[in-house]
Amino acid sequence: MAMFGSTNSKEVNKSKNGTPSSPSSTSSHSLNSLVQGTAVEGIIKADSDIRVDGSIKGKLFCDAKVIIGPTGQIEGEVKCQNAVIEGKFDGVLNVAELLNVRETAQITGDVTTGKLIVQSGAVFNVTCSMEGGKKITPGSSIGAGKETSGATKETQPAGA
Repeated sequence: MAMFGSTNSKEVNKSKNGTPSSPSSTSSHSLNSLVQGTAVEGIIKADSDIRVDGSIKGKLFCDAKVIIGPTGQIEGEVKCQNAVIEGKFDGVLNVAELLNVRETAQITGDVTTGKLIVQSGAVFNVTCSMEGGKKITPGSSIGAGKETSGATKETQPAGA
């Protein structure tokens, strides 16, 4: 009888502050991570942020932020709400809100974004259109080839 009502089993299900928690409860700030040395081919769908330090060849649909780390690379299609790119990307990139291209990034392809930051030193060889903050859902198609703000950019790193 003591086995089912013991104090020890209740301690396991309490968080640090003493409030009950369940193993199935999710954090509002979850992060998926694809570590360096891991390669994935196919379609990935994520509801929360995802960080890529390995490589993806295929499609990535994310309802949150995509982070491509310095060792990360994606070849294919990405649709997300926000993105930070420090590694390599080649393909079609649709970012609903903010695309932050860091100095170590190498991006080639077609980019659609609401807002854009490109740091000095980044390689940004793309056709870029800015869609003014439209929400991109994984099943939606963004107006390919539409230049809504005349934002076609072809830039090279500083000193090139």
